[in-house]
Amino acid sequence: MAEVGRAAVRDPGALLPGGFWAAVAVWLERPQVANKRLCGVRLEARRSVALPRAAAGPRPRSPGEGLGPGQTTGPARGTAIRGPGESQPRHGQRENRREAAAAARLAGGSGPAGEAGVGESDFPASDLDSLWDAFSQSLDGGHPELLAFLSGPAAGSQPEAPSELAVVLRTLIPKTGPRCPLAVPRRELVVQDVLNGTVTFLPLEEDDGGNVKVETSNVYQIRLSQSQEEWFISILIFCPERWHSDGIVYPQPAWLGEELLARLARWSVESKKSGFKSTLSLISIIKYSKTYQMLKEKYKDMVKVWPEVTDPEKFVYEDVAIAAYLLILWEEERAELGLTTKQSFIDLGCGNGLLVHILSTEGHPGRGIDVRRRKIWDMYGPQTCLEVCLIGKSRTYPPAREVSMDDQRTQYINSRRGRPVSPPSEVSVPPPPRATVGHADHPDGHQTLDTGASTGRAEIQADQLWLSGFQPREKVERVRNCATLPRDFIDQVVLQVAHLLLDGEQLNTGSASSSSSKAWNRGGSLSLAEVAHELAGETLQRLKRECGGLQTLLRNNHQVFEVVNGRVHIRDWREKKLQRQPHSEAKRRLCSEAFKTRMCWFYSHHPDGCVLPSDSCPFAHGPAELRPPQTPKRKKPVL
Repeated sequence: MAEVGRAAVRDPGALLPGGFWAAVAVWLERPQVANKRLCGVRLEARRSVALPRAAAGPRPRSPGEGLGPGQTTGPARGTAIRGPGESQPRHGQRENRREAAAAARLAGGSGPAGEAGVGESDFPASDLDSLWDAFSQSLDGGHPELLAFLSGPAAGSQPEAPSELAVVLRTLIPKTGPRCPLAVPRRELVVQDVLNGTVTFLPLEEDDGGNVKVETSNVYQIRLSQSQEEWFISILIFCPERWHSDGIVYPQPAWLGEELLARLARWSVESKKSGFKSTLSLISIIKYSKTYQMLKEKYKDMVKVWPEVTDPEKFVYEDVAIAAYLLILWEEERAELGLTTKQSFIDLGCGNGLLVHILSTEGHPGRGIDVRRRKIWDMYGPQTCLEVCLIGKSRTYPPAREVSMDDQRTQYINSRRGRPVSPPSEVSVPPPPRATVGHADHPDGHQTLDTGASTGRAEIQADQLWLSGFQPREKVERVRNCATLPRDFIDQVVLQVAHLLLDGEQLNTGSASSSSSKAWNRGGSLSLAEVAHELAGETLQRLKRECGGLQTLLRNNHQVFEVVNGRVHIRDWREKKLQRQPHSEAKRRLCSEAFKTRMCWFYSHHPDGCVLPSDSCPFAHGPAELRPPQTPKRKKPVL
């Protein structure tokens, strides 16, 4: 036994030991929030058992004893579960349940009620009762060390009162993909001992004959202890010399003792309820993992041809995840209702339209609607229907009811804006302009609404409008990344910030010669807040109207500045040269095309000139070296 990590936990809110079990529940039910290589987990069954004792045999089971509400009492299909020394065949009634579950799967269902997780796995679910009984016998007969490890440090103090344990059978589902070659789910027995403050994880192994047993390797325990009013959380490994890390389901012991332990300690003393939602509770996690990987491989090339300014990986893989969820949900709905036609859909506010494209390509008819067209829409092809927004034209009520309907709209809008809502007969808020019916000859025959211009109300007070100050999104999105700011304004800010970093030395605004014999002035560093404090108020206000403000402007001028952890530095291009990181062919070609196409800021403005000689600097040292920029060849979009 080895302790791989121990953390002292400060508990000012007196949340322990309850907070510890809340943290354990997160790791038990949603381990993917800590281990990003897991897709999720499926809880198969749960029951209460007694801790094995040396003189005790297998505990007899009462007639009709189950696993608690909604839990399974046995496997749905497959061969008998046999632990060490067990050879009895499965009862006939369980064979009947296996056949019923198989029939339900063929019909598209998930098995009889109460069969947790039936039909999601590629191998049979364990009989938790027989498995625990077999494991108990093995502990009694030949594993006293594991029994002591399972019992915890305080179990020997009260031998006459054996601990009541909660045993959970769970299936860990890894993510599939090129970097995660392990695609087979792994099962564990999780033994929770509330009295002793321990939770032990026992891996299960299945042989070719379908027999399942507990493996003594990769057994670890999370333990809560208290010493002189101070709480500790520890993680222990039963046999560290036999620990086998696959990098996915079972990480390195150091990860358990550092990353996982730190998360458990933090979760244990969080007063708010857990924010980890079970987002896949309506579908099979195994199906989701497989479908997500299939769609990711199918649509990953969209990242390479993404024409928008947004991050392609974020949007592509996010929409792939949503599409995988919907496809499985709709598939199960069709099976439940006995339908063969795939469901249709409408995506309001579809944005880049990728989700619409994926769902349409996978056979679901639908359309996406947004207020503004995106560049990427042209790449999807005619089978993806993307639309200018919807505009209502026809009235759904008689023209004579316009005034009363207008009152209802006004009251609804006021209620959502926090304004007092008065009965129709006692309207205290100034009413908005009434929309009257115009009977002019409309080309399409529809009745139109006149906002009052025909009755002489040409000017309307702003506070009488339904939504004063409301403006819909512009059809053309304004670029707000500081790139459209005037060049002289950007140069002024860059020069001022550089002046601050160089400790107030006089910057040369003309051409500079090569660096002098003294050490090149690298300047100091300032926080973004310190830089902002030195800038004029109107300059800051202008920058705040851009996304990212001052930090974006400085990052855009990466020739001059580095912004690391909220601090601004003068960039030293000698460090860039020392890194010598290999670049892709595309990046090397881009660097070659941009070589000497812009003036070197340091050559022109730094008091010591450029730190690099002319032949090594990617920027031009003077007008004689300046090259005209080359227009890059655009790739044809992949349809």
